[in-house]
Amino acid sequence: MSGLKKKRRIQVVAVAVVALALSSALIGYAMRDGINFFRAPSQIIAEPPAPSEVFRIGGLVEEDSIERGVGEVIRFSVTDGGASIPVTFTGVLPDLFEENQGMVGTGSYINGVFEATEILAKHDETYMPAEVVDALKAQGVYQEPES
Repeated sequence: MSGLKKKRRIQVVAVAVVALALSSALIGYAMRDGINFFRAPSQIIAEPPAPSEVFRIGGLVEEDSIERGVGEVIRFSVTDGGASIPVTFTGVLPDLFEENQGMVGTGSYINGVFEATEILAKHDETYMPAEVVDALKAQGVYQEPES
């Protein structure tokens, strides 16, 4: 009788381990498109990502780089002080988007140009995303906002 209980207990544990592994794999598979890694322009130049990879880029909008094209296409460059990446975006930019200000964009790096699907700008005069601040500090170009 005790041999049967022991065998049953081993079966239950084995089924639980398989169910846990399967559910972890399914959760990881479902989240793979929802995870966007942040990269600074210097990191992109040093190690260009695959064209199919979706990630976030952040830095300062370079001065005199904003070009408004035909329709809603906007071109500009993003820098972290060490490198500059050209960006294209089709759509309406946030109201607080301007030169020499922090921004974060989501998209893909294709043929040397970051093609953004979403652009986020700071939400007030003093805020800058932590990832952008860290990247700018690493390049030695970060300046504390005036209070």
